[in-house]
Amino acid sequence: MAPVPLSPVKVGHIDDVQELRNAKPTTIPERFVRDMTERPTLATALSSTSDIPVIDFSKLIKGDKDEVHSEILKLGIACEEWGFFQVINHDIELSLLESIEKLAKEFFMLPLEEKQKYPMIPGTLQGYGQAFVFSEDQKLDWCNMFALGVEPHYIRNPKLWPTKPAKFSETVELYSKEVRALCNNLLKYIAMSLGLRQQAFEEMFGVAVQAIRMNYYPACSRPDLVLGLSPHSDGSALTVLQQGKGSSVGLQILKDNTWVPVQPIPNALVINIGDTLEVLSNGKYKSVEHRAVTHKEKDRLSLVTFYAPSYEIELGPMPEFVDESNPCKYRRYNHGEYSKHYVTSKLQGKKALDFAKIHTKI
Repeated sequence: MAPVPLSPVKVGHIDDVQELRNAKPTTIPERFVRDMTERPTLATALSSTSDIPVIDFSKLIKGDKDEVHSEILKLGIACEEWGFFQVINHDIELSLLESIEKLAKEFFMLPLEEKQKYPMIPGTLQGYGQAFVFSEDQKLDWCNMFALGVEPHYIRNPKLWPTKPAKFSETVELYSKEVRALCNNLLKYIAMSLGLRQQAFEEMFGVAVQAIRMNYYPACSRPDLVLGLSPHSDGSALTVLQQGKGSSVGLQILKDNTWVPVQPIPNALVINIGDTLEVLSNGKYKSVEHRAVTHKEKDRLSLVTFYAPSYEIELGPMPEFVDESNPCKYRRYNHGEYSKHYVTSKLQGKKALDFAKIHTKI
């Protein structure tokens, strides 16, 4: 998670969107109204999503040789052609998914003054508020966030771990431990899908950095004017998304220049490739732009885990993916420096990855 910025970031007044929804304003405040080119076309929600790959984790872990091989092939296609997939039979107890979701919702339902005891300082990414806001005239997302650094322990800010609701912190600990194990396992099979040794990423990443962010998107009277979350790719290696039960369909991914909605599969987790894996695979597996849209009547809750290498390590394309026909697309860089760059830039498609790109002269 990012250090506190060297100079204060002036962000102006930021309305709390849950409070706005409760006040039922006749018009949407101007800071939330998107420019015409950014507004969601809600008709895209009708697009077919049947092609978004589904990976059966139990076949990877417990399948026979043919099942494992077949599922790894599917996983490779998912990473290369979509950058997104849903995982079923992931071995995380349903009761734990339900508990973390219930507690997240209870946290967002607390009175505003209680939530504001854990403020997200502008320019940082832990606490309650709006992230990635760096100027007074920047358009705001129709979303309340609560984010915590989890691993390694030195990235935690204990003052931001809430005392209410009861058992919140211990449930986050338990949930994060299970998701960490899932990420570690998935990376083994992603490595194999790339023709690498199973432990390649685990050995390279050191003590992986992990953070959790809870997003609450209240219903909005004009979902055609706002975005729940601006288009972006993730700076992580892997991102794990749990979509709240009964929530509106909000996640959309950019596929062939079209925003495709991701229909939740009950008890599945949505996984996406982050910028880190794009760099390591020299662009073979790509991080994909995604965004969140809002709904006129339904609220939406999501829980997101980011899993990334240690801040100390150096990253760059692995030699296995660089040859005469695939020249090096990214420079080597310190992952901590990239993380700092990522969290101190506004969400803007894949612009953050320009930090690492090698720009060839024509």
